[in-house]
Amino acid sequence: MKFLAISGSLRAASHNSDLLRAMARLAPADVSVVLYRGLGDLPLFNPDIEASDPAAVADLRTQIIAADALLIASPEYAHGITGVMKNALDWMVGCEAFVLKPVALLNASPRAVHAQASLTEIVTMMSARIVDDASVTVPILGSNLNEDEIARHPDISAVLQSALRALRAAVLATRLERQ
Repeated sequence: MKFLAISGSLRAASHNSDLLRAMARLAPADVSVVLYRGLGDLPLFNPDIEASDPAAVADLRTQIIAADALLIASPEYAHGITGVMKNALDWMVGCEAFVLKPVALLNASPRAVHAQASLTEIVTMMSARIVDDASVTVPILGSNLNEDEIARHPDISAVLQSALRALRAAVLATRLERQ
């Protein structure tokens, strides 16, 4: 089973990216979590060039379609998701990549309620299946925990493992529905 993890931050020291990398380390044996690294390569969304299918956009779409589920974590900027995250999602609106795709929305800061609400609205509109039991907020912001420490933290790792199991169960349920 493959989960594609998308961080809405381009920062090298991103808490959201650390959270997703920690989840990759905590994934069940039959689940591979792959961090998408091309967010900064996407051109700005422009309907005039959409038909030309820019290579970076085609790559993101292919990776989303190939994934069994998505893990999305975005910081909050000015009461919303980051521009690069919104840009990536805008590129995917015109295709079926998100349709019925199980999605976990992760939050590295309990204060980032507006970004979570925005992500929820956008991916719901795109017909994704948000898995509530897999969508968690963990208090990483201000903790100075890195990827290793997140994965080893007893309370946080337990929450993340539970979220991964819930997302895995949602994928299995989706597969059964399609049979």
